[in-house]
Amino acid sequence: MKSLSRSTLPELAGNPALQLPSEEMFSLPEKILQFGTGVLLRGLPDFFVEQANRAGKFNGRIVVVKSTDGGDADAFTRQNNLYTLCIKGVKEGNIVEENLVCSAISRVLIAKTQWNEILACAVSPDLQAVVSNTTEVGIQLVEESIDQAPPQSFPAKLLAILRARYDAFAGAADKGLVIVPTELIPDNGTKLKNILLELAQFNGLSPEFVRWMETANTFCNSLVDRIVPGHPGPEAAARLEQELGYKDDLLAVSEVYRLWAIEGGEKVKKVLSFWEVDPGVIIEPDISVYRELKLRLLNATHTLSCGFAHLCGFDTVKEAMADPEMNAFIRHLMLEEIAPAIPHPVDLEKARAFGREVVDRFANPFLDHHWLSITLQYSSKMLMRVMPVLIRYYENFGKAPEAISLGFAAWLRFIQPAAVADGAYYGAYNGVRYRINDDKAEHIYKRLQGVPPNKIPESLLSDQMIWKEDLTGLPGFVEKVAMYHAALTEGNAKQQLSNFSH
Repeated sequence: MKSLSRSTLPELAGNPALQLPSEEMFSLPEKILQFGTGVLLRGLPDFFVEQANRAGKFNGRIVVVKSTDGGDADAFTRQNNLYTLCIKGVKEGNIVEENLVCSAISRVLIAKTQWNEILACAVSPDLQAVVSNTTEVGIQLVEESIDQAPPQSFPAKLLAILRARYDAFAGAADKGLVIVPTELIPDNGTKLKNILLELAQFNGLSPEFVRWMETANTFCNSLVDRIVPGHPGPEAAARLEQELGYKDDLLAVSEVYRLWAIEGGEKVKKVLSFWEVDPGVIIEPDISVYRELKLRLLNATHTLSCGFAHLCGFDTVKEAMADPEMNAFIRHLMLEEIAPAIPHPVDLEKARAFGREVVDRFANPFLDHHWLSITLQYSSKMLMRVMPVLIRYYENFGKAPEAISLGFAAWLRFIQPAAVADGAYYGAYNGVRYRINDDKAEHIYKRLQGVPPNKIPESLLSDQMIWKEDLTGLPGFVEKVAMYHAALTEGNAKQQLSNFSH
């Protein structure tokens, strides 16, 4: 079977299952320097650039910097930097399947061997922006010289690029860049900028350069949200190759939903003009509301559902969403209890609209997301994601929330270790044993020694080591959680769903 490349595109033109780039798109100028070759970048920022180029809006391509030894860098060369993005999921209750051959990447440069070429990109008058996803570990301060070829850390590489640009354009104010990290840490742009300021001091760079770096360049905090599992397994890949008619070593599968929230004003909008083409790109002065919506409606819903869904016998999220009663529980939890209790100023209808999109994402039949994997560090997730919602619910309504209480009861039942083996803790429910991957497992195991089942809710909900406060002071909360915990302890997890199915 032929492989994807620029020379094979004419042969694919008659395939109705494919969206192909036009010939004109290959001659667009290189406007973005991107650190990272991973599937998230190819499935989100690069996808947005591709969409805009097809609409005649952004009209620019991406030079990618590869800094690590992992992955197949030669695949980009073999395929002329083309790759297929297979978008599969649910939107407004309807199945969506699209296959897009993306041409947004013009070149992939290896930092270790092509550093001079990367610096040459840095001084191009066409360059307008820098995008990165170097993992959370990538945005770290490493005190090193930026005169190395190349520097080790991403911030040092970026500082070397900015210095080269400053020197090439004699500090011209209009030659600064828009810099958008997508690493999943709060205030990623602000943190990156602060690291660069420290590195500039460590490298003895001039006050004039530092002033230019701060004033001519814009560092944007951003939030990315799209599930891009990457290359499918052998069987799924074989089916796709038959459907598409070619082999693609860079093929990636993604869900339909996409969000890239970028903190910025009119200058950022002008540079990143691809925001006009896709509603998934949001550029606003403050993006904290989007972080809260994701953290509460997606993450908190996952956290409150994971233990309960597992006790009910559901293995994956899509399996649970296919069950009418479990689907009704998750909808009620998300839209009726979490949405009106988000601890941030947000319009309720906007929250519920976001929540309905999350419901579609949960129901995606093409993704296998296992509930047990979501229970990783269950206790910490309950504290960070759910506790602020519980407190705000009480502030707003003054009573115990029904579904959230059941979620807490499920955490209580799931987290109770039944056995310890080789330093690992295991729970058991209706004869099924499971691993408890939680830093608090040992503490909980010791705390519950000798505690009768009917006293477990009071014991753990009053534990300030877990919650930082005593939750037994919330009116009616312990009683509601204890009621559900008793039913779960009897093995009646799935029967509790009838309370939410009407």
